[in-house]
Amino acid sequence: MFRLALRAAPRFVATQRVAVTTPLAARAYSAAALSTADVTSRVLDVLKSFEKVDAGKLTATASFTTDLGLDSLDAVEVVMAIEEEFAIEIPDAEADAINSVDQAIEYVVKVSTVTGVRRRRKLVL
Repeated sequence: MFRLALRAAPRFVATQRVAVTTPLAARAYSAAALSTADVTSRVLDVLKSFEKVDAGKLTATASFTTDLGLDSLDAVEVVMAIEEEFAIEIPDAEADAINSVDQAIEYVVKVSTVTGVRRRRKLVL
């Protein structure tokens, strides 16, 4: 009697449920690369802050020694100020090769596309 009822009753089959997990997408964020115009403006601002630099002679293609009249120690100070402005570290071998404004701009643009140099924050008063 119970056998007949068991046969007639629908059977519940234990199915194994496989959990489908979707891997989370890994996202990496970095600062956007600086534009050449932004880098040029900031490098020129750094150079204008030096007393020995005549702002009238300052151009984006000016040489530190020939056009701006800086000696080697002044050029090192300029490179250090650029490092500080853009929060980067320029290796000594590459710093020695930076002898003009355009070389400094090229280097910072190149580094900003690779490492994501920070943008200057604007203060809102």
